[in-house]
Amino acid sequence: MTKAFGSMAFAAVAAMSASSVQAEEFRLGLITPPPHIWTKAAEAFGAELAEASDGEHSVTVFPARQLGNEAEMLQQLQTGALDMAFMTVAEVSNRAPDFGAFYAPFLAEDIDHAGRILRSDTATDILEQLPAEVGVVGVAYGMAGLRQIVAKGEVNSVEDLEGLKLRITPFDPILDFYNAIGAAPTPMPLPDVYDALANGQVDAIDMDAELIWVLKYFEQADTVVQSNHMMFPMVGLVSGRVWAQMSEEDRKLIGDLMAKHVDSTIDSYVEKEQGWLDQVRDAGTNYVEVDQAFFNDAVGEWNAIWAEKSTRLDALRQTANDTAE
Repeated sequence: MTKAFGSMAFAAVAAMSASSVQAEEFRLGLITPPPHIWTKAAEAFGAELAEASDGEHSVTVFPARQLGNEAEMLQQLQTGALDMAFMTVAEVSNRAPDFGAFYAPFLAEDIDHAGRILRSDTATDILEQLPAEVGVVGVAYGMAGLRQIVAKGEVNSVEDLEGLKLRITPFDPILDFYNAIGAAPTPMPLPDVYDALANGQVDAIDMDAELIWVLKYFEQADTVVQSNHMMFPMVGLVSGRVWAQMSEEDRKLIGDLMAKHVDSTIDSYVEKEQGWLDQVRDAGTNYVEVDQAFFNDAVGEWNAIWAEKSTRLDALRQTANDTAE
């Protein structure tokens, strides 16, 4: 069980509710579609919880934004209207800026390194903020691989991205990165991305390898840039109000099982990411591999901005150095 279940987290969430009513049927929301690794992990968590609790507890999974976007689901978690969610750390960082440090460009050398960073004590310690600052309990991190760029037209230098309407997830760390590049970052929900790229509403997208391949975004573009410029963590969340109503026994059972299945997504991406990228490359799309130097001064500009926004950036950088191979 992670440090997020320490006494500080217990004390913070216990203050949210005096009720001792124990929930039996939980609702878990995600923005990812049913075939996505996160959704499958959520379903596996629900199945194992039902078995481990002899049917006392069940989890109904609502994928594909059925319960709203992440901002709306986070509000539901805060009020207790939603019990659980597998959510991007991006949305959490909008409420708790320290989490923005996870998006430091080129913090991770590769997908394996990203997993080691997310499993570190430094990363786990940051979860301790969530009960008091956001009203939720974070059990563990997962992820969705590293970020790549898919664009219409040729991309041979970072200057080719300047002025392009580039779809992003709506949160400050990635907004600051693409502003530094000189692109026109355009927040857009995931279900709208394919059509927006196809009809020219956006010129490029920031996306992970799984969705570039599985949802065929590469078919609507001329260039795929494998940049691996950011990791994209996920976190398993439980409503603080719901957590406060659970017995200690249920907290341990639910916390441990959710953490297990959230963490399993890291192994899934480590195993599969390169295969997705290879399939995109083999499909005949113009495929460009770049490194940090491609982005010129943008990385330094991002670091200067976020050195002031997140108190955990230096600690995560040290952990990244310590876990590099």
